[in-house]
Amino acid sequence: MSQLLSASRPTSGKPAPMGRTGRTLKVLGSGLLSAVLLATTATTAYSQTAVRWLSQSQTSSSQYPVEFSAMEALNGSSFKVDRKEYQSIGINMSDGLRLIRAGSFDVASIQVGLVAGDDAFLEGIDLIGVSTDIQQLRAAVNAYRAAFTERLEKRFGVRPLALWPFGGQIFFCNEPIATLDDLKGKKVRSFTASMSSLLQGLGATPVTLAFPEVYPALQRGVASCGITSATSANTGKWMEVTTHILPLSVSGAVQAHVVNLAWWNTLTAQQKAAMEAQFTDMENKLWDVAAKTNGVAIACSTGGTCDDKLYSSYNLKLVKLVDDDFRRLNDITQNVILGEWAARCERVYPGCTKVWNESVGATRGMAVPAR
Repeated sequence: MSQLLSASRPTSGKPAPMGRTGRTLKVLGSGLLSAVLLATTATTAYSQTAVRWLSQSQTSSSQYPVEFSAMEALNGSSFKVDRKEYQSIGINMSDGLRLIRAGSFDVASIQVGLVAGDDAFLEGIDLIGVSTDIQQLRAAVNAYRAAFTERLEKRFGVRPLALWPFGGQIFFCNEPIATLDDLKGKKVRSFTASMSSLLQGLGATPVTLAFPEVYPALQRGVASCGITSATSANTGKWMEVTTHILPLSVSGAVQAHVVNLAWWNTLTAQQKAAMEAQFTDMENKLWDVAAKTNGVAIACSTGGTCDDKLYSSYNLKLVKLVDDDFRRLNDITQNVILGEWAARCERVYPGCTKVWNESVGATRGMAVPAR
C-alpha cells in the first residue's frame, strides 16, 4: 500500500492534477479507512461477553435498584447483560438451581429455601429459628459460606458470588393473633421444609405456596397467615388481605446469586475479577437494604410514619412479642427442626451434621442433637 501511495505523490513542489489513478487511490484509501473503522466497531461489540441473567427482583422491590446498578456497571465493561425475570417468563423459582446447572442461564438469583428440595444441605445456611436477627444471620451465613460454595460447585456445577437475605421472615394474618401459639389450627403459608416443621410443631397446617400465590390464597381463605419479610409483604400488597403482624423473625430468607461454573471458566481473569467486585458490592448493599428497610416497611404497614416512596401506608395491628414466643421458637428449633433437617441432610450428604455443627452451630451456640 505504501508503494501505491508513493507512486501518486507529485515530484515537484506544486500539487499534480489528480488523474484517474489518484482518484482511484483516494477512493481506495477512504474505503480502507471505513473498513478499518467497521472492523474495530465489530471487534468491540464482539468482545462483550453475553450474560443471560435470571432475576427474581421485580421493579417494585427494594432489591431491584441494587441489582440493576450492578448490571449497568457490568454492561459498561466487557459484558452485555440480557435480564429476564422468573415471573415474566413463567418460571417457578424452585427451578432456578436446575436451570442454572443446565446452562439455560449464566447467572441466576435463587431463593435457597426453595431450591433446597434438591439438596437439604443448602437449607442449613438459614434454618428456621437459628438466626432471629440480621446480625446473627450474617454471622451464620459467613460461617457456612465455604462449605455452601463447595457443595454447590461439586454437586451442581454452579458458584455463588453473592449471599444475602430478604430480611426477617415474620407472620401476617387475616384474623386476630396475639402469640405464636395462636397459629394452632390455622393454615399458614410455608416455603421451606424447616418452616413447615415449625408450623407443625405449633399445631398449624403448612401450605406450600410461591410468593405470587400468597395474596390470592389469603384473600380466598386458602391460608389464614403467611410468612415473609415486611418489605416483601408491603410491596406485594399483602396488607390489603391481612389484619395482624406478629414480628417474630424466624429466618432471613437467604438468597444467592450464582453463576454456571462451566460458563464462569470461559471468562478471562480480568472478567472474573470485575464480576466478583460487582457481586461483592451488590451483596453488601443488599444486606444494608435488609437491615434498614424492613423497619420502615413495618412502620408504613402499621400506621406509623411512612415517607418512603417504595411503600404504601396501611393500619395493621402490630402484635407485641412476649418472652414465651422466643422460648417456644427456640424449643422447637432445638428439639425438632435441627434433628429433622440433619436426618434429611445425612441421606444425601453423609457427614453434613458435623459440617453444620462446626460452622453455623458453633457461631450460634447450637448443635444438632446426637441421634
